[in-house]
Amino acid sequence: MSFQKGNNKEGVNEGNQLFPVFLKLNQLKVLLVGGGNIGLEKLQAVLINSPEAKITLVSDTFLPAVLDFVATYPQVKLFHRKFEPNDLPGHDLVILATGDNIVNAEIRTQARELNLLINVADKPELCDFYLGSIVKKGDLKIGISTNGKSPTVAKRLKELFQDNLPDELDLSLQQMNAFRNTLNGDFAHKVKELNKATAILVTPAVEQVASRRMRWALWSVGFFSILLVLGLFWFNNPLFRNYLEGIHPTFYYFLIAGFIFAMIDGAIGMSYGVTSTTFSLSMGIPPASASTAVHVSEILSNGIAGWMHFRMKNVNMRLFWLLLVPGVIGAVIGAVLLSSLEHYTYITKPIVSFYTLILGVVILLKAINLNRKKVGAKIKNIRFLGFGGGFIDAVGGGGWGSIVLSSLIAGGRNPRYSLGTVKLSRFFIALMSSLAFITMLNNVYWDAVMGLVIGSAIASPIAARLSNKISVKAIMFAVSIIVIVVSLKTIITTLINLFN
Repeated sequence: MSFQKGNNKEGVNEGNQLFPVFLKLNQLKVLLVGGGNIGLEKLQAVLINSPEAKITLVSDTFLPAVLDFVATYPQVKLFHRKFEPNDLPGHDLVILATGDNIVNAEIRTQARELNLLINVADKPELCDFYLGSIVKKGDLKIGISTNGKSPTVAKRLKELFQDNLPDELDLSLQQMNAFRNTLNGDFAHKVKELNKATAILVTPAVEQVASRRMRWALWSVGFFSILLVLGLFWFNNPLFRNYLEGIHPTFYYFLIAGFIFAMIDGAIGMSYGVTSTTFSLSMGIPPASASTAVHVSEILSNGIAGWMHFRMKNVNMRLFWLLLVPGVIGAVIGAVLLSSLEHYTYITKPIVSFYTLILGVVILLKAINLNRKKVGAKIKNIRFLGFGGGFIDAVGGGGWGSIVLSSLIAGGRNPRYSLGTVKLSRFFIALMSSLAFITMLNNVYWDAVMGLVIGSAIASPIAARLSNKISVKAIMFAVSIIVIVVSLKTIITTLINLFN
């Protein structure tokens, strides 16, 4: 809540002159005049932030919604009558929400004679204080004021902060408070200890860069050391060379493909499933086997990513369970259905290729609109989204991220929590789909499976590095064009062979 002196002229030449304060309304008395829509809005703003606020509400008419709202606040006193001058004494603050400018002006004049602070709804020039927009995360509160110029802007900023500030901030406050209470000594000593505890939060950028370079150097040394060892084995150990030469070339094709697709996924956060499935179909792998290879290769990478997101508290557990159970059911049903149709590849192959074609178009559209933020209606039926995403993901060899994550973010949910939740649930979707496929299929293309698994595992440590070097939009454009072209080629070739 912010205060200003009556009839001020701040904001004209001197900017916002308001001084923000936070009031203990549970120790003050508030008079609210007006029981209509405006009064309800003011009442909710006060009680939601200060549930024990002592309020006297006076109005000759009350909306049913007002009566319903105050039913859970026994300290609120209702007077069903018109305002009387004797209502003012004994109160500390006055909020006018009558909607009648003449009545508001009369009450304001009487209140000022008693030196009471006034808020007049929708009349900034008559206010001594404003009811600003409040962002609340447990004990943390942030007040937002536009100096009465635009409540809409304040509301939008509130939504922005509310969605992007993590709920765990309150836990940080509680832990810092508990840590502070354990400290002994004078004020200077306590400040010194608190500085030590929070030093990691302000590590100099130079140190962070040096740390990243060191990690990158270690990964590089490790990678080239493995290559050196393999090279020595190849040239000096005939048995090892004969073993590698005996491996089917398909393994190496998928090894390279898995590495490339995982690098792309690390750069743009999506498309591993659709690119791997498109490639598998173009290599002659049946749809069910292609989906098997993709899902088995995703178990390890998504397990690690999901665990890291869980450790960093980027997972909304309620959303996780709403997605997981129906998602697993949908994925298993999709895997069983696709596996049972393995002998009808000539039918399922063009259908799955058509699906990857659609995803290619979706990726292309995302690339075009990459910098445009469009928030639609918030998705209500999460279970249906999880079931549909799991089913389509199993049948099409990918799409859980493209469908579920995109839908959650487009529906206005927090991107960070949505990503962490989808990544963790993806591990279980991939695991259950893989078990269903392996159980149902008589012939699993293990060369393709192992190629994707090893290739994606090798790429994982350096995939994130790629995202800082290459344009995300350029990668998405390239991927979408390749997926569209290859999918169209597979569809056309399959249909030609079918009718010949």
